[in-house]
Amino acid sequence: MARSRSSSSGWWRYLHPSYYLKRPKRLALVFISFVFITFAVWDRQSLVQEQEAEISKLNEELIRLQDQLREVKGNLGYLGERMIHTNDNKIIKDLVDIDPINEERREKVKEAMLHAWDSYEKYAWGQDELQPQSKNGVNSFGGLGATLIDSLDTLYIMGLEDEFRRAREWVANSLDFNKDYEASVFETTIRVVGGLLSAYDLSGDEIFLEKAKDIADRLLPAWNTPSGIPYNRINLVHGNPHNPGWTGGNSILADSGTEQLEFIALSQRTGDPKYQQKVENVIIQLQKTFPSDGLLPIFINPHSGAASYSTITFGAMGDSFYEYLLKAWIQGNKTETVKHYRKMWETSMEGLLSLIRKTTPSSFTYICEKNGGSLSDKMDELACFVPGMLTLGSSGYGPEKAEKFLSLAKELSWTCYNFYQSTSTKLAGENYYFYVGEDMGIGTSWNILRPETIESLMYLWRFTGNKTYQDWGWDIFQAFEKNSRMDSGYVGLKDKKMTREYY
Repeated sequence: MARSRSSSSGWWRYLHPSYYLKRPKRLALVFISFVFITFAVWDRQSLVQEQEAEISKLNEELIRLQDQLREVKGNLGYLGERMIHTNDNKIIKDLVDIDPINEERREKVKEAMLHAWDSYEKYAWGQDELQPQSKNGVNSFGGLGATLIDSLDTLYIMGLEDEFRRAREWVANSLDFNKDYEASVFETTIRVVGGLLSAYDLSGDEIFLEKAKDIADRLLPAWNTPSGIPYNRINLVHGNPHNPGWTGGNSILADSGTEQLEFIALSQRTGDPKYQQKVENVIIQLQKTFPSDGLLPIFINPHSGAASYSTITFGAMGDSFYEYLLKAWIQGNKTETVKHYRKMWETSMEGLLSLIRKTTPSSFTYICEKNGGSLSDKMDELACFVPGMLTLGSSGYGPEKAEKFLSLAKELSWTCYNFYQSTSTKLAGENYYFYVGEDMGIGTSWNILRPETIESLMYLWRFTGNKTYQDWGWDIFQAFEKNSRMDSGYVGLKDKKMTREYY
């Protein structure tokens, strides 16, 4: 006890001022220590205050984004987002209250989705497609639940929670890719891999990512060719990738150049680079022999990587290759790493200009196909994705070129809209031919509910704010409602005059 008191009294003397007055060196040391400690505390407090201010800003931004997400999820109090192109080539977002007409239209579109979905759920649950007339399901994509998976993101965005939950349970418990089926690499990628990744990004549910990885792993051997250009078909159990006989052993341009978005996204979400490496190697190979006009024929030799003599088109078998060049650049945040995608796309757009012609007497702008050195005055409805692509890509140009390509997008959208308006049902045929003095005429006359024109009109409305494009889209939607809707879903039309003859 005595030792403890003595030790205590020894410490107390260091706190008495007289101790330091008799020892000036120690006083100076104490003073210097005090200054340093004060500075350190002040500096730390300043940093803490700055960090707290930054965290406060981030929290405010998070709350704002969460509020917006709740509005989208609930489909309530929706604010329409317009993208307006200003004179100085900057894009600004203008949030405006949705007017009653748009509110009514949105609810009708949602009801149409529910009608189609309820019919699928009732008559074709888990199968690839519904045949509304026979009320039977068919497995045209190998029994992978193509309609169900392709609809997941729409169900989620529309706030159809019960429908999404039931679809999610089917994916978790019934979706099985171990099927002895010759799958299209392209169709399976855009519908199944893409559908699952979209559902994962929206919901955060790991089951969708697991399934996306499973099916992608089964597709990967298709890229094991001497050039890296993939074969277009593969057995989901045995592998054995190959091309269909009717292509003469060649791979199809669109089928080979339309997996980049999905496989790059899969690598980003899994942390496994193998998916991205496979699809980016395709672009590297095509770059080696990329033509000066950027226009590739629809057939590519998977052994040499060289283009085979064949049609050049922005329609069937060529279309989405060009679309994915642009979107891969956007997906990569338009950075230096993905600059080559944009460069290739711009080269192709210069080539596109060489295919543009106008009709007489109405001056409809259209895109020709090219065979060797000659042009064919034919345009697929599939090529009606081009106005949307040009609109989306125009912002990457300087002001003059941006306006040039945006004007072309507007002209082409008018042509595509008239593909619909020119028939008795106001629904477009599969392709059109153009004649001197006669404008346009239907080639292949069926309509199979294609979305390209509607998508382009959406981009144009979003970018320009011009409601005319909304109204054109609404005209097309109403034509589908009038002519394609049945009690058990929606059907295509096949009559030459595009009257109501179903198939």
